Amino acid sequence: MKVIFIKDVKGQGKRDEIKEVSDGYAKNFLIKNKYAVPANSTTLKKLNNSIETRKQEELELINKCNQIKNKMEKEKISFKVKTGKSDMMFGQISTKQIKEELNKKGYNVDKTQILLDHPITSLGVHNVEIELHKSVKAAIKINVGKE
Repeated sequence: MKVIFIKDVKGQGKRDEIKEVSDGYAKNFLIKNKYAVPANSTTLKKLNNSIETRKQEELELINKCNQIKNKMEKEKISFKVKTGKSDMMFGQISTKQIKEELNKKGYNVDKTQILLDHPITSLGVHNVEIELHKSVKAAIKINVGKE
């Protein structure tokens, strides 16, 4: 029996995949537990429509992220920190602090989206990447100065 997987089933199939499985397994497990539906003309049409809809939504999301990226890259973020002898910084600038500054400027960013190669522990200008989408990354400049 051919089925269309609705959810991922480990070792069997992924979402939206069409696969041939035994009749008993399909009826008694996959369909009963709503992991899959029988593959027929109506379910295939629904599958194609849902895939097309998801593609359109993904493209819209990428366009929105690109617009946010263009605005975000024009922003300048500055931090004033205490320094010791020979202008060495106490502590470091964290992703949480960067997130708070971006939120103040109107960007809704989670700290997991902020990609730091290394901790910001020195004065000067640092480049930081923000992952808005898996295919859209914004590069912002962070200026760290002393108080």
